Amino acid sequence: MPPTRKSVIARKTSETDIQISLDIDGSGESDISTGIGFFDHMLTHIAKHGLFNLKVAAEGDLHIDDHHTVEDVGIVLGMAFKEALGDKSGITRVGNIAVPMDEALVFCAIDISGRGHLEYCLNHPIAILGDFTTELAPEFFRAFAVNAGWTVHIRQMAGANTHHILESAFKAFGRAARQAVALDPRVLGIPSTKGTL
Repeated sequence: MPPTRKSVIARKTSETDIQISLDIDGSGESDISTGIGFFDHMLTHIAKHGLFNLKVAAEGDLHIDDHHTVEDVGIVLGMAFKEALGDKSGITRVGNIAVPMDEALVFCAIDISGRGHLEYCLNHPIAILGDFTTELAPEFFRAFAVNAGWTVHIRQMAGANTHHILESAFKAFGRAARQAVALDPRVLGIPSTKGTL
């Protein structure tokens, strides 16, 4: 039987109070509540397309703005993936995909390398979508990448509608992550010539 790859992470600061429950080998079920409607919608896409069971309960200082909440959810979600993956034995490690949504096309490549790094090349023609500040999308992905220890590249190949561009990005991230965390029965131990990730 494969190992149970689950985690529960809680993090509380003077700005946010976040609890995340993650099952990597789930079915895409989600229960997301951050107080930011569009962000909830995007996190739901990560769960659905990654086939991760994900619960996110976040309370933040939204009377100031949405920055702290979005960034801190990225931090905690990255921590949750890092804990759930353990020593990373048997994982595929790398995933990549291009996901279209109407006129938008976004490519995402992930390497579970142990080195947190983000390359983000998306345009945001609109600054605010609902109650979400679009310039916070790279802050979320950067916080995730650093705390998970993943290398993440997200690149826009086409698109003009900000909603479509960002939705393509979050879907692509979920699907590339699904590939990268998948267990491969041919992988013996850690998938690295160094012997550790």
